[in-house]
Amino acid sequence: MTASHSLKAAAPPAIPLTAALNTHLASLLPSSISRDSLRTSVLPSLLTAIAATSTALRNAQDVSLAGSSNSFGDDQLNVDVIAEEAIRLCLAQCPSVVTASSEEDPVERPVQHTGLPFQVVEAEQDRTHGEVYTVAFDPLDGSSIIAPNWTVGTILSLWDGTTALHASPREKQIGAVLGVYGPRTTAVVALRLPGQEEKGVCFEVGLSDSPQGQEWDLIRSSVSYAPPPFKTRYFAPANLRSANTHAAYAKLIPHYMAENYTLRYCGGLVPDVVHALVKGHGVYLSPVTETSKAKLRRLYELFPLALVVECCGGQAVDPVTGEDILGDKGVEGCDERGGIVCGTAEEVEYAKEVLCG
Repeated sequence: MTASHSLKAAAPPAIPLTAALNTHLASLLPSSISRDSLRTSVLPSLLTAIAATSTALRNAQDVSLAGSSNSFGDDQLNVDVIAEEAIRLCLAQCPSVVTASSEEDPVERPVQHTGLPFQVVEAEQDRTHGEVYTVAFDPLDGSSIIAPNWTVGTILSLWDGTTALHASPREKQIGAVLGVYGPRTTAVVALRLPGQEEKGVCFEVGLSDSPQGQEWDLIRSSVSYAPPPFKTRYFAPANLRSANTHAAYAKLIPHYMAENYTLRYCGGLVPDVVHALVKGHGVYLSPVTETSKAKLRRLYELFPLALVVECCGGQAVDPVTGEDILGDKGVEGCDERGGIVCGTAEEVEYAKEVLCG
């Protein structure tokens, strides 16, 4: 049985943004650039989706197989299904998000704006001059480590227009959000609009409880990798056992140990990448070898992660070709996969030289 995205529950309430966060968004997305819906509806809806997922996970005390599989044949946990439903319910309340697909249901389909009268949807799209978006998301990255209550995440990718397929990720992917579910719920938000291909912005927000209820507040107005010299250097080697059969990867590991790097790897893609953003330094490696095939999906994981990393001044490359993850070549289908090396630019360049020659 494959996953279904029919919505049966009521949409979660919108989580308000603090005055500081609203002011920050207004400074990044002034009305002069015609992104009103992105600022007032889309980004708040994506943050509400992360808050709803966080609440759903806290209430899911039993982690078990759901008895279903996604279209890739992966067995689904009940928490995968819960996160998928929570996010789609929030997208259904956002008139400017017209298309969505996910790792659990990897087919682009029109968003059914459940509970919103057609006149409301039409009026919002008229007000924003046809400003429409596509969302591609991984509802629960790291579900295999959630049973021991480790930190997991959500990956949301935002694209201009009605599809993310056959489109240049460098030009059309204009935003990415990494939701982090640990002792706190936080999110890292990256934006890079057309004309900003060589730069972008990244900031961090946190979900807090106030007497009036939950709200999103600004933690860091700017997130970036630190410049050298580095007090502490970090490395996160995914699939370390593949170094057994991959000579280049095996060469990298003793280099990090000999140079006194600190190992920080938990097995969750989102927390491992975000750790480097918090510390200001780090390199994450997920190689592709003959015995360890590519498993990270470009649309749902690699493209949004690469955008966040680049907007923070880092680099994200393919570990086989050495090419930037965010080039002009998009995906033809939702299941295209690859590996990644990302993080501090100097570290990525060194790893690329060793892995790719």
